[in-house]
Amino acid sequence: MTNNPRNLIATPFGRRAFLRGAAAATALPALGALAGRAAAQDVVDLTFWAWTPDTQKQVDMFNAAHPNIRVTLENVGQGADHYTKLRNALQAGSGAPDVAQMEFQNIPSFRALDALLDLGPYGANDVRDQFAGWTWGAVSDGDSVYAVPWDSGPMGLLYRADVYEQHGIAPAATWDEFAEAAKKLAADAPGTYLTNFAPNDANWLGGLLWQAGWRPFDVNGTEIAIRINSEEARRTLAYWQDLIDAGAVNTMPAWNNEWFTAFDNGSHATWVAAAWSPVLLTNVVNASVGKWRASDLPQWNAGEFVTSNWGGSTFAGIRTTQHPQEVATFAAFMATDPVGARMWNTDQYLFPVLESLLQDQDLMGTPYEFYGGQAVNEVFVKSAGAVAPGFQFSPFHSFFEGQQNDLVAAALAGNGTLSDAFDRLQEIVTTYADEQGYTVLT
Repeated sequence: MTNNPRNLIATPFGRRAFLRGAAAATALPALGALAGRAAAQDVVDLTFWAWTPDTQKQVDMFNAAHPNIRVTLENVGQGADHYTKLRNALQAGSGAPDVAQMEFQNIPSFRALDALLDLGPYGANDVRDQFAGWTWGAVSDGDSVYAVPWDSGPMGLLYRADVYEQHGIAPAATWDEFAEAAKKLAADAPGTYLTNFAPNDANWLGGLLWQAGWRPFDVNGTEIAIRINSEEARRTLAYWQDLIDAGAVNTMPAWNNEWFTAFDNGSHATWVAAAWSPVLLTNVVNASVGKWRASDLPQWNAGEFVTSNWGGSTFAGIRTTQHPQEVATFAAFMATDPVGARMWNTDQYLFPVLESLLQDQDLMGTPYEFYGGQAVNEVFVKSAGAVAPGFQFSPFHSFFEGQQNDLVAAALAGNGTLSDAFDRLQEIVTTYADEQGYTVLT
């Protein structure tokens, strides 16, 4: 994390763009997990696709520690471009990497294509106990391991302490309290909103629904249960619909300059955010330095503490590799090497998935001037320990995400309610799953 905020940018911005553009520093090489498992004679060449900034530093550390394995890093694009090129290479039967950066939500899609290497037989389970349990559960199925966790995004709140104080608002412990504060602020200061409900970020909304118990997919081979418009979804969407209808939250699209300006000028007083958000915010606002704080994600039931995750990546081995053992060695090293893993947080600003780093008070307990001297990471460490397990993404996430964004945007534009949008989404995705050869369970 940094205390030197940069100027607001003028182009669409998101977590991926931030990671691509952030600065990083050097470090000395160190040995890591599974280092002794690589083949020992000829030099093995691996290709690794990733878009995170300055990842070459950790790749160089691995290469220095493993003279018989030579990894070449390639950035073929971020997000959708990265995944499209990976799919194209797999379909063509040539050009795919040995290892690829893969966000949690995309693992089921590539598993459905039979594109991911099972790292379990090559020692990946040797490091499983080093990770937060829910992150390992998201990449594994029994003893089969389809990726090694890299970073995560447990959720919490970032809020403008000055706006809260001016209007007599306290950080909400429950979502009911949050709604009361939102309506109070809207009445007291028209044009100022407690938060924003963006129409164009399905993964953010998915994180909110995850916390509320939403489990839209349950996949077992070619069988899939689809419960997009479940009771949990309806309750959560009705909550936000009420705030939207009352004019108590804004509905501005996210990830553009106007959206970040609203945080900086205080017209959006809270960001329902993820653990990577505190650093991102310091790099895109400059008028509100020192005015921000972090607090826990509000709870649906008083006295409970349940959270969810938004974002995060993994090191995924690609099944077409000719060097599965070396792939497993590389993935484990990149995720667990003590020096490199710490650098992911201090230099590339990724939130840890290793228990040792989550429990490192020097790392997680650092106070930051941007947040009024608060050690904001501690809020997200607490959240990381309470992420509800068992959430499954769909095996066709890109399609699902695009449809959800379109339907939510239409609802916010006046075409029905959010719950109506999810009823339609249920129909569309069920039909799509059937067309893809899945047996849809009712």
